[in-house]
Amino acid sequence: MSPLSRRSLLAALPALGFTATARPAHARTAAPPPDGRAGAVVAAFARACRPLRSTGPYGDLGDLRPLGAAIGDVPVVGLGEVAHGAHELFTLKHRVFRYLVEHKGFRTFALEAGWGAGLRIDAYVRQGTGDPRTIMEEEFGNGKWPWHVHEYLDLITWMREHNVRHPKSPVRFMGNDLAYPRIDDMLFERVLGYVGRRHPALRPKFDGLYEALWAHAAETDFSALPPAERRRLAGLARQAVSILEGLRPGPDRAAYDRVVQHARVIEQTATLLAFDLKDPATWPEAMRYRDELMAWNTAWWYRHTGHKLLLSGHNGHTAYETYDPAHYPVTQGAYLRKLLGEGGYLSVGTTFGRGSATVPGDDGKWRTEEFASPRAGSSEELLERVGHETRYRDFLVDLRTVPSAARDWSHRARPTRDIGPPGDPYRPFALGRGHDVLVHLHAFRAAHPLS
Repeated sequence: MSPLSRRSLLAALPALGFTATARPAHARTAAPPPDGRAGAVVAAFARACRPLRSTGPYGDLGDLRPLGAAIGDVPVVGLGEVAHGAHELFTLKHRVFRYLVEHKGFRTFALEAGWGAGLRIDAYVRQGTGDPRTIMEEEFGNGKWPWHVHEYLDLITWMREHNVRHPKSPVRFMGNDLAYPRIDDMLFERVLGYVGRRHPALRPKFDGLYEALWAHAAETDFSALPPAERRRLAGLARQAVSILEGLRPGPDRAAYDRVVQHARVIEQTATLLAFDLKDPATWPEAMRYRDELMAWNTAWWYRHTGHKLLLSGHNGHTAYETYDPAHYPVTQGAYLRKLLGEGGYLSVGTTFGRGSATVPGDDGKWRTEEFASPRAGSSEELLERVGHETRYRDFLVDLRTVPSAARDWSHRARPTRDIGPPGDPYRPFALGRGHDVLVHLHAFRAAHPLS
């Protein structure tokens, strides 16, 4: 999100005018344990962690077998990133997805990106439609998203190459977020086209429901409308979904389900943008809604494709518990666990020692952020000690199966980095309650922008 929030879907909402409040007074943070106790925790983690040979996407993937064992038969895996814009975090996503495709039967890469952008990239991945650089420039360029980087171009190119080599087991790409920075014309066109073909008598009704909303489909246009008008248009979008849901699916149930989902994304986008995002008091509810809809879209994709999928997003979205309860009260990970049930979702979090990340600003220009070595008493400080003890530069650990000293440590809140929201990046967080598996990187470098 933007400097005002996570650099993801709302990255280009320059009108937010929102600043973070101080750490919630009620949040309890564990004090650093005495050195002897910390030593026992380090030793416990050292026995349980497994080395990562590389974060690069190519070469032997055998070091990811412990991750595969931790995942087991879980069909939806959330791989979080502690900071957007880091080369090793992005290439790690590529590496893990390749492993899951080749060894665990995964078929979809889901990204914290717009639904319409996902449809365009998916068309390229499946059919070779369009040019990936052009698609990424149009969807992610000019500071709208942190995904406009070589690392994601490499992933998308690999996915297309995989499909050419394996046409009977293709992979797919989805964006699980709402339509942003505008409600895509193709979503209106697909809904209206379907209604015109299957239910022509309803076409005038849908034209009326969508006319004003389509005219203000760009976020900047929509946000300029008076609040009451934004709420009215969101209500019309909900009415369109309700009408579609009441229709008979007809002989092509898959086409019907897709068009209802496209209409739902139009509704989701209008509903979120109807919030007064300039008012800090509305922020928590708006962000709760956003995480809920991202989870709903992900679950919809899984249920309608049957694909196992890797979900890529910020730690603050993919975790079970929030890093920032004042502004992000409920996470996508919590909703996914509820929607998919026991054994349906698994959260993999990431932490790091030091590094730098390249992020786009609201002006479309890129800048590099530097992150120093961990603060004393933080989660990352102890994990760096684990790396030193084991001589593993990078490692992964299943937090559910670590020895008791490490498990107890991981279930107590302590300062943990959450790069993205403004203010102090260290927030009280219990890694073992937020994630099932943890990947710790000693260091990472800035990602490489495409422009």
